[in-house]
Amino acid sequence: MSGFRIAVFASGQGSNFQSLVENTSNGKIKGSIELLVSDKPQALVVQKAQTAGIPCHLFQPKDYPSREAYEQEIVEKLNNLKIDLVVLAGYMRLLTPVIVEAYAGRLINIHPSLLPAFPGKNAIGQALDYGVTLTGITVHFVDGGMDTGPIIAQRAVEVSAKDTAESLGESIHALEQQLYPEVVSWFAEGLVKLEGRKVTIGAKDCQKNTQSAL
Repeated sequence: MSGFRIAVFASGQGSNFQSLVENTSNGKIKGSIELLVSDKPQALVVQKAQTAGIPCHLFQPKDYPSREAYEQEIVEKLNNLKIDLVVLAGYMRLLTPVIVEAYAGRLINIHPSLLPAFPGKNAIGQALDYGVTLTGITVHFVDGGMDTGPIIAQRAVEVSAKDTAESLGESIHALEQQLYPEVVSWFAEGLVKLEGRKVTIGAKDCQKNTQSAL
């Protein structure tokens, strides 16, 4: 199949994966999801991919001598499929340079905070524990660090005094399902440019034009 080709990495229920599938199906993303990669063969996201007719590359890390070994296998699969963009959507494993370097500038992730605040695990819990009144989501390029890649887009969520991890998580996940397909569509249309840490969308400064007010 010609056109913009996407691979999604996921380990869980696949809510963001499903949103991406729907947006490729309805034409809002001008491309196709060619592969789901998952380290959890029994995960719900795998069932969703199979229902959608999307091929899966499933593996169990314990079957390999190292992370590099299974990532090399994945990179070969991505290369064979001529993947243009790798989208991490709840993939719960750290990546090594095997993938990060092979797909530099074509590898993105979504994180449930306004980076650089609250990187790493349990970002929603971190935000609540800190007592912030504003948090959100960040789509960023993946580099060799923990949520340190250049920022592509952010959206804010107000935190109320009554919020729990569950209620705030629901607000954040709903926003993720709106923003992530939008960002992927920018890539499919060739609008995203990366120079150093500066990301622009078309001719516009991403930092000024992709953040929204509450």
